[in-house]
Amino acid sequence: MLFSNKGFRETSIAEISRMTGAAEGTIFYHFKNKEELFLCILEDVKNGIIKKFETYTQEREFETGLDMMESIINFYLYLAGAMEDWFLLLHRHYLYELARVNPICRSHLEAIYNCLVDIFERAVTAGQNDGSIRDMPARKAALIIFSMIDGAVRLNTYNLYDAGSLHSMVIESCHRMLENHNIRS
Repeated sequence: MLFSNKGFRETSIAEISRMTGAAEGTIFYHFKNKEELFLCILEDVKNGIIKKFETYTQEREFETGLDMMESIINFYLYLAGAMEDWFLLLHRHYLYELARVNPICRSHLEAIYNCLVDIFERAVTAGQNDGSIRDMPARKAALIIFSMIDGAVRLNTYNLYDAGSLHSMVIESCHRMLENHNIRS
């Protein structure tokens, strides 16, 4: 995906035409400009991420909320590796510049991040209900954990550090933050 690898500004319609085999005129017939094409791709990424996470959580039963959290973290790390172009696109600075002035872009980003944080929050709430996670503001805990996991993915995306090598410490840190120590097995 050119936008993921090169960024919005550095990707030309001519390159898109060469890569897709579609004439530039055909591209402009369907999209009035490069930004509209970019937003269409972002919408596909949004729909893909949301569908993958919804399918993942619906197809599984978790013993506890803490188990659900660990599983979601593992799936997020897996998906970020398997769909690297999606996450590289999401980590591009231009996307956030565009979101400041383009409500459609902002809406797509909000949908992606709200979906992800909601899933993390559901795990915290489930754990509080079953006693595996201590009492704390669920949304804030979800945001903190999501930020930590997404930060590890960003390090990996930009080839700064292998996120996989952090896996066990990330899981251990989440357990320490969330575990209800008042429950005895």
